[in-house]
Amino acid sequence: METTEKRQRGRPRAFNGPAEASSVQSLDRALRILAIVAEGSGLSLSEISAQSGLAASTAYRMLTTLENHGMVEFDTSDQLWSIGVETYRMGAAFLRRRKLVDRARIVMQELMERTGETANLGVAEDDCVVFVSQVETHQAIRAFFRPGTRSPFHASGIGKAVLAHLEPERVGTILRKAGLQRFTDRTLSEIPALAHDLAVIKQRGWSVDDEERHPGMRCVAAAIFNEFGEPIGGVSVSGPTVRVTPERLAEIGPMVRSAAAEVTRMIGGAQAG
Repeated sequence: METTEKRQRGRPRAFNGPAEASSVQSLDRALRILAIVAEGSGLSLSEISAQSGLAASTAYRMLTTLENHGMVEFDTSDQLWSIGVETYRMGAAFLRRRKLVDRARIVMQELMERTGETANLGVAEDDCVVFVSQVETHQAIRAFFRPGTRSPFHASGIGKAVLAHLEPERVGTILRKAGLQRFTDRTLSEIPALAHDLAVIKQRGWSVDDEERHPGMRCVAAAIFNEFGEPIGGVSVSGPTVRVTPERLAEIGPMVRSAAAEVTRMIGGAQAG
């Protein structure tokens, strides 16, 4: 009985679905499923089917194709689908393009030691920031972001540091697409308040996420730039408000700004004027 139940969670009862009419549609569906699996920590077939809006037989066809290429993995013991090693290799290839993670690591380590708080590295995507590396503090209570964690631009230190160095038109386009979701009472979910904050950030060179995403946590960040002076991500320090106090911001901010400038130099970037 237990074996039958598990099989239904991971595989459909019958798999005789018709072939896809469009290869482009198939690719779109497969990529949608890949994104769903990547966000989870082991999902059943029924969960993937529900989240993707696809029939179980269609979802299963996509999953097995992705599995053949190592993009997803199927655990036969618990009947759950997880992200595969090939996705990591492809992601690593993207990061190797600038060797951003490797070159930033020593800077982040030093930043963590100087501030006593967790140092983070994030890259900018079209509508969010993706955390790609972290050096954790040794403190018992600390911030933690799993690599691959996404955070909206307007509610993260790195995100606001990036926005502050973009043209207003570009910022408007990003915010219209991503929205200004309110996560806490301190989230800057109104354009005038956010615009004022971005102007301050650009002038001083570092941003503050003041409990705007997670209550009880503060983050100080600064942008990293490519060779064209365009912000491509950032470095940040995050920790509980009891340690990252308003009084410490003036001390931590310049440290983070210097760390980001050093990473920019390491990757051949040009600091924005």
